[in-house]
Amino acid sequence: MARTTAPRVGLFGLLGSGNVGNDGSLEVILDYLRREQPGAVLDGFCSGTTTVRRRYGLPARALHWCDTLPRPRTRAGLMTAKAFGKLLDPVRILLWVRAHDVVIVPGAGVLETTLPLHAWGFPLSLFLLTLTGRLTGTQVALVNVGGNVIKQRTTRLLISWAARLAHYRSFRDIRSRDALRKMGVDTAGDDIYPDLVFAHPEPESSAGTGTPVVGLGLMDFSGSNDERRHADAIRDTYVAAMKDFAVRLVDKGYRLRLLTGDELDRVVVDEVRAHLREQRPALPEDAVVAEASATLGELMQQIASVDVVVGTRYHNVLCGLKLAKPTISVSYSTKSDDLMAELGMAEFCQSARAVDVDRLLAQLADLERRAGELRPVLAERSRSRRERIEQQYAVLSKMLFPDGGPR
Repeated sequence: MARTTAPRVGLFGLLGSGNVGNDGSLEVILDYLRREQPGAVLDGFCSGTTTVRRRYGLPARALHWCDTLPRPRTRAGLMTAKAFGKLLDPVRILLWVRAHDVVIVPGAGVLETTLPLHAWGFPLSLFLLTLTGRLTGTQVALVNVGGNVIKQRTTRLLISWAARLAHYRSFRDIRSRDALRKMGVDTAGDDIYPDLVFAHPEPESSAGTGTPVVGLGLMDFSGSNDERRHADAIRDTYVAAMKDFAVRLVDKGYRLRLLTGDELDRVVVDEVRAHLREQRPALPEDAVVAEASATLGELMQQIASVDVVVGTRYHNVLCGLKLAKPTISVSYSTKSDDLMAELGMAEFCQSARAVDVDRLLAQLADLERRAGELRPVLAERSRSRRERIEQQYAVLSKMLFPDGGPR
């Protein structure tokens, strides 16, 4: 029978907490829902409730109960609040899920541990989401998500079961789907679609014809979940290489625009700028620009104004490619290498764990020589990915809203 009431749709994830890639994925799904299901009642269950309410106009509940409290003054008080929250959160998630017809987890690397992650944080919340979806009959969809093979036993168990219990799964690349298969999840019927950010509206390029501008994407990078013992050394090595690279770029006459993808990255931007001021005190102020970007749209506006991108954050790299900017990936994860390979840029990658600055400069020189041939290829491949996501909307609508919405 056709639905006679407006569908109730929840958005779930690490949303509104400062990562522009995660929020960009949310924006794409919101655009889809508001076009295809204009009567739907939308709300969120997320990590950044204030931003989601203010920026997107969505009612939102906090992912963890303890995040709704004033921060306790003592460590004992904090531990008590977290422990009590672990008892309350399953009930909170259950009550929220059962009030919806559909819950969507919009993109992002929700099934991966390429950055430090505690099992009893988001992995547990995601497992509780899909479990309660099964218990209440609410459809839970993991849409164009990323994943990797997880070594930590508890995290692996929670993530793999969260994926199993979802009603719908699609992955943003082959490696992610294969990773879940290797962890015992039957992915034979799961589709692969491009990262949702490829469907995000984009600005026109505004790069000038004067002094070339390098968009240098920086990240507060200290390794993956498997590298916590070496986190400080990994970070020191990466930041030192980025400082050296920045100095050598300005010495060669380039202007720099320092890019971020998460609020956490501002500290590295400040370190690199301070190093430049110390090493080159006579450097003109306009030689290095470092504007904050609170949204994906703002980040893309910044990238639109540069000539080439050298990025670490996955969505710095993706946005560079999306805007047909010749791009180098200083990759912290194989997902960035895979993305670069898919768009024909595999030779312009190297690892964030062992940056070779001389090679990076050589890659940049090669990239500039070939920019004319690369830009139209990148533009076409980006366009085809947008079209592929448009095709997915029909699949989602058929799966999640088979009756077409209220009538």
